[in-house]
Amino acid sequence: MEDTDVTQMKANKGNREYVIQAVKTKGKLLEFAIPEFRDDEEIVKIALKQDGEALEFVSDRLKDNKEIILLAISSAPWTACYASEKLKRDKEVIMESVKKYGQTLYYASEELRDDREVVKTAIENKGLIIKYASLRLRSDKELAKIAIRQDARAYQFLSKELKEDEEIKKMIE
Repeated sequence: MEDTDVTQMKANKGNREYVIQAVKTKGKLLEFAIPEFRDDEEIVKIALKQDGEALEFVSDRLKDNKEIILLAISSAPWTACYASEKLKRDKEVIMESVKKYGQTLYYASEELRDDREVVKTAIENKGLIIKYASLRLRSDKELAKIAIRQDARAYQFLSKELKEDEEIKKMIE
């Protein structure tokens, strides 16, 4: 961001119309708005439509709003890390993110790290991420194959039994 944009935003951070216009062109200028505007659904949605990464600067209350989180991850899937703990347990939110950004599995709840569909989607995107799956799913041969095909380094995170499986060992030779 240009210093002049930041300087002007700081000078006008309490002016609603100015803030709306500013975040329409640079969503992350939301960082410099007053707290009330970072908790204003209309302003936040405008900022997120311009740049999903602006989610970092949204109020905690709105980070617990599923519609807000889904809007942000539609353009910046990694921002699911900013979701509330409740939404990190929401399968729809995590699935939307892991489709494009497997690393989100790291932020998912324990229950979702043990959800076969979520883990499969995550490792299809990034095989190495199997390291964040539950121990039970790191013992799943089908998932192991998917992960290794995507990234052979995933082998190191598999269960002891799978590391000794002949078919799995052949995949990494």
